[in-house]
Amino acid sequence: MTKPLKQIHLAAHFPGVNNTTVWSDPKAGSHIEFDSFVHFAKTAERAKFDFLFLAEGLRLREHAGKIYDLDVVGRPDTFTVLAALAAVTEHLGLTGTINSTFNEPYEVARQFASLDHLSGGRSAWNVVTSWDAFTGENFRRGGFLPQEERYGRAQEFLATAHELFDSWRGDEIIADQATGTFLSDAKAGAFVHQGRHFDIHGRFNVPRSPQGRPVIFQAGDSDEGREFAAAEADAIFSRYGTLDTGQAFYQDVKRRLAKYGRRPDQLLILPAATFVLGDSDAEAEEAAREVRRQQVSGATAIRHLEFVWNRDLSGYDPDGPLPVVDPDVGDDHIARGRAQVRMYRDPLATAREWRELAEANNWSIRDLVIHTGNRQNFVGSPATVAKAINDLVQADASDGFILVPHITPGGLDEFADTVVPLLQEQGVFRTDYEGTTLRDHLGLAHPDDVVRAQRAAS
Repeated sequence: MTKPLKQIHLAAHFPGVNNTTVWSDPKAGSHIEFDSFVHFAKTAERAKFDFLFLAEGLRLREHAGKIYDLDVVGRPDTFTVLAALAAVTEHLGLTGTINSTFNEPYEVARQFASLDHLSGGRSAWNVVTSWDAFTGENFRRGGFLPQEERYGRAQEFLATAHELFDSWRGDEIIADQATGTFLSDAKAGAFVHQGRHFDIHGRFNVPRSPQGRPVIFQAGDSDEGREFAAAEADAIFSRYGTLDTGQAFYQDVKRRLAKYGRRPDQLLILPAATFVLGDSDAEAEEAAREVRRQQVSGATAIRHLEFVWNRDLSGYDPDGPLPVVDPDVGDDHIARGRAQVRMYRDPLATAREWRELAEANNWSIRDLVIHTGNRQNFVGSPATVAKAINDLVQADASDGFILVPHITPGGLDEFADTVVPLLQEQGVFRTDYEGTTLRDHLGLAHPDDVVRAQRAAS
């Protein structure tokens, strides 16, 4: 029996606080002016994408005590941007990363419920935790939670937010002008939560929104993160975009769902993916090499090496050999707020490995950083890229991809105009939106329907 073709889910990530974006390219635009977000969102909606995704940086990262100016600096408030985009789009989902470590459930639930109302049911929340005390310095509470407590707080945070969303059933507002009756239930919105992290009670002041709750995303890759996603999330924003690693991650997370009474189709796996297109595969490969050299300038290469060496290497030539001196192993790191630092848990071992690679391939510092850094996931002609995406989805390496262009706001345009039509011709991507909410786009049931189905089955 032939396996039916899976429908591909596509989304677009507006990159900001990272060096994926080649902000120095003449084609690049602002990362804070609203016109950039509008252009990007309208391109994604024109291509019938599921949603737009915004990450969040709660503090400007620093290097040697200075702002890391090789990144795009700063980002406007997530909710403000998404609420504004709700007014200039009709179908596109609006997904925002909001931290569970330094915010409060009532505030976040109120913001997402409001966004869901304003957008007609298109909101989604990427639930994350904070990992460093450096970020915490921007907040009154300061500091940060130990790793073993981060997901505990996140789980209670999300559970509390769900209690707030569910404090309204959705049928309480009758607004009968003839009788003057507005509410059928005087206790609508009442909630009480007592737990380790939160002890709150009162009335939630936003009635039940079109989706009931926002779609929940999760991006953690640890065992705790995967378990949290299996229990609570509707989708995972993952980093595994190749066949082998993608299939392994896909199978691992999906098998965890049964423990929580969930089916495999109730959790989508959506890796981040970069791309470079060309009229031919050879042209795209050449363009991809140029993009990598734009992303990794000489100064960027030295900074990246300092993530591992944890010492000032500004005197080294990026086109010369790696330092002979070993990394400085210590808790006080030269780079603050950068997740890459966590990747190199054994700097001495990483340095040995990189020296061996550089010697074997005659690589300079810059060559090494280019070759060991993140590479583009999809490189080729539109036909080659469309086939690669479809092959991975049909092989259960993912359920789709969240595309991260290297140029904003126009970097998605070519993909929308050339790759999407090919996927539509193959019958694996929609030609128009069939529903009104983000849950409709993602094939996810409304929370109320899930509860009714569970009650019927029990």
